[in-house]
Order: sequence, then structure tokens, then C-alpha cells
Amino acid sequence: MSNREQRLAWRTTGGVKTLWHELPVTLAVVAALGALVAVLSGDSFTLNILASAFLFAGLATAWNIIGGLGGQFSLGHSVFFAIGAFTVGNLYIGLQVSPWLALLPAALLSAGLSALISWPVFRLRGPFFAIATMAMTEVLLSLALYFDRFTGGSRGMSIPFRAGLQNMIFRDRLSYALLMLGFLALCLVVMAAVTRSRLGYSLQAVRDNEDAAAAAGIDVLRTKLAGMAISAALTGMGGVLYMMYVRVADPPTLFSLFDVGVKMALIALIGGIGTIYGPMLGALLIVPLESWLRAELGGSVPGANLIVLGFILMLTALFLRRGIVGGLRSLFRSSGGQGRLRRKGATA
Repeated sequence: MSNREQRLAWRTTGGVKTLWHELPVTLAVVAALGALVAVLSGDSFTLNILASAFLFAGLATAWNIIGGLGGQFSLGHSVFFAIGAFTVGNLYIGLQVSPWLALLPAALLSAGLSALISWPVFRLRGPFFAIATMAMTEVLLSLALYFDRFTGGSRGMSIPFRAGLQNMIFRDRLSYALLMLGFLALCLVVMAAVTRSRLGYSLQAVRDNEDAAAAAGIDVLRTKLAGMAISAALTGMGGVLYMMYVRVADPPTLFSLFDVGVKMALIALIGGIGTIYGPMLGALLIVPLESWLRAELGGSVPGANLIVLGFILMLTALFLRRGIVGGLRSLFRSSGGQGRLRRKGATA
């Protein structure tokens, strides 16, 4: 398929029109979540959970660009998360650069690294690709521990507390919750834009049938690299926000396979992989539940949160194969169909 044909297909399928219709929905969702934050502004514990939920909702949405749209099941996104965190740490501590300004280099470094490590890995498919991303994470973790001058090594890195908007450090949890909500809004807008763009349609074509996409004229490798770069850039920005939020982190925490990389993928799967709002719904369910389980059962039943998360994933695979969003769509379709049948019966 030529570039002209791809542009024509994008326009005739309503890409631009649908994108502009999607933006008001995204703004309404963010406004509703902002209202929830305002209502809970006096509860620091709940705001802390919401801040984490918004952060992981954004991270899972970023992962969804390559994992959901592109069908490339990466388990190594914690690498880009760590790159963002260490970038802001070095710039803020060493050069006194504002964390707001560090967002751009963190995004660029993450995108650049994604192209470097994905070039050989994208030649693999299916479970081999997922395993390769896991192995790459472990290799880069070892390098991060070795080059402790930039990462702090096993001691980690600590951000000095200097409260102020310019330093992205706040005394109250409300500000952090709103900051993470802004990050989620950015990820949702980018996800919607990519989904309705030519790149989005190319990613979906590669996901559905890579050989057929190549036969249709789509540059498969370039499409994957572009999707991964956007996904990695957003993930790196999330790493910046996380580092300024917790202010203390070490390589094993930031490169964590299960607490970061796998968690992004599971949240997207449970919420609805490949959908715009699925990862957000998954995070709003999983993160508060995980926090509650850690608080209530963490001491008596170690790993209870992982057990419950696995159980939820199993139920999703059995009964909601398209995630929460897919289940809601099926429910609305069935209820709408029943309503139409009733109206037809009444007029007969």
C-alpha cells in the first residue's frame, strides 16, 4: 500500500473526525477524576493511592501503544522508567536543572535507547520477543549497578527535599495527585492521537498479521520502532515524575520486572488491551486493591497482592477476554439490542 493510499484510507475511515470526537471524552474523564481528587483533598492516604493509580494508569497507557496497538508484548519497559528517573536525578542533583526541564531529555534518552535495543529484538516474535525484553532488562540492571556514579549503585539515589513548584517537590499529596493526573491526561491524548493516526493503523495491521502488513507495503520494522519510541518516551517521563515523588530509589526498584514492567502489561490486559481507556480502568481497579491488600495482609500473608492480581488476571482471561472495556462494550451492546427488540415488539 502506497503512502497516498494509506492517507486516503485514514481519511475515509474517519481518522481525523474520530480523533477530535475523542478529545472531549478524554477531557471529561480527566475532569471527573480531578473532581474526585478535589473531594478527597483532605485525605492524604487516599490521595497517595490515587497518585500511584494515576501514575500507573499513564504508564500502562504508554505501554499500550506498543503492547496493545502493535501487539509487541514488551516486559522490559522498566528500563525506560529507570532511564527517566536517573536522568532527572543526575540533572537535578548534579547540574541543578529543574525537573520540568528534565522531562524532555528523559523522553529523548528513553526513545533513543528504545531504538537501540529494539532494533535486534524486533526480529523476534511472540513469546521469544517477550523473553528477550526480560533478558535485556536484567542486562541493563547489571550495568546500572556497575556504573554507580550515575545511578548510586546498590545505595540508590536520593533527591534532596527542597519544596517548590520549580523543583516539582510539594509538601501536600494533593499536588502530586494532580501532577500524576496531568501525566495520565497527556498519555490518554497521545494514545488517542496514535490510535487514530496512520501509525496507529499500521501498528494494528502489524499486530493482526505481520506478513500481510509487509505485503501491503507497510515498513514493519520502522512501524514497530516508531511505536516503541513513543511508548518509551512517555514511560521515561513517568520515571521522572516517580523519582520526584518518592525522592529515593535504587536500580533494583526502578528496573523491577514485576513491580514495574509486568505490572504495566497486566494493568493494560485487565483493563482492555489496545483500547484507549482500558489501562486507566485497570489501574483504578488494581492499584487501590493492591495497596489495600498490602496494608491489610502484607505482614501476615506475604505476596497476597500478587496472588490476588494473578487471580484477577485469570478471571479476566476466562470471562473478560477483551478486558473491562470489552466486557462493558458487550454489556451495552446486549442491553441495546434487547431494548430494540422490545420496541419492535411494542410496535408490532
